[in-house]
Amino acid sequence: MSVSVSSIDLDGLLRRLHLPTVRRLYRELETQAERSDMSHRDYLATLIAEEVAHRAQTRISRSTRKARFPFLGTIETFDFTFQTSIRLSALGSLLGPELVSEGRCAVFHGNSGTGKTHLAIAIAYRAIQNGFEARFVDADALLEELSRASQGDQLQATLEEYVHPDVLVIDEVGYLNHRPDAANVLFQVVNERHLKKRPIVFTTNKPLKAWGRVLHDGDLAEAILDRVLERGRWITLSGHSFRTRHMAEELRGVGDPISTRLAPHHDDVLPDVVEQGARVSGKPGPELTEPTTTVDATSEGSATMA
Repeated sequence: MSVSVSSIDLDGLLRRLHLPTVRRLYRELETQAERSDMSHRDYLATLIAEEVAHRAQTRISRSTRKARFPFLGTIETFDFTFQTSIRLSALGSLLGPELVSEGRCAVFHGNSGTGKTHLAIAIAYRAIQNGFEARFVDADALLEELSRASQGDQLQATLEEYVHPDVLVIDEVGYLNHRPDAANVLFQVVNERHLKKRPIVFTTNKPLKAWGRVLHDGDLAEAILDRVLERGRWITLSGHSFRTRHMAEELRGVGDPISTRLAPHHDDVLPDVVEQGARVSGKPGPELTEPTTTVDATSEGSATMA
């Protein structure tokens, strides 16, 4: 039984095939195709390309909401001219698909306002753009939730929320006083993700050797860092706070209390992981004249606690 082409309900078929972008654009593109003498193949290819692009953007938007970022910081919006202790090129492997495929990790260490959280979110967002899922959580909130779960025999079920995502960002380790069992519950997350080769990105204002005190258990803290840094990097961001950059003149004052408080504490970093940083080639100088000391972000490997 023959069917007239003109009688086919194209809108209905596209709806059944779940092709909303093709359904929305095909009439408009049909007119353009006739005017420009576009071939049938090019007309069809353009419609399909629009559908694929729309689906990709929808997935990214959905995954970004699911990640629960406190703000959306991208690598394109990070100010490397102000934060000169890290180079964009040094973050290359953290921004590619190998972050997930090779289970790489990172710990961003530095004072408040130096860009740690922005970079951590940017890495997780790039992973989302690369087709993966991410999750952001404040360290104290994570430890509180896991501690309550362990007391109620719900630890394994709660752990799954933080073990399952391809990339996990744990923000602000050591900013607040963590619970006495912090090391125990954090080890559960880190060990499970380490076994599955799933990356974690930490931010912290505490040096490597202080994690035992922060987590109330030196041995477990060392075990945590040993797993994170086996396939990860410890990256220190130095310099003044980006939030107080409008106070540049005041911060230049020698002996100024704010300047002293915001200055990088190089003694807190283990000597064998510190070297002079470099500005991004072609970028103008920083707003503040200061030394640019950083961890070598191109090196990888484990580190031990002092």
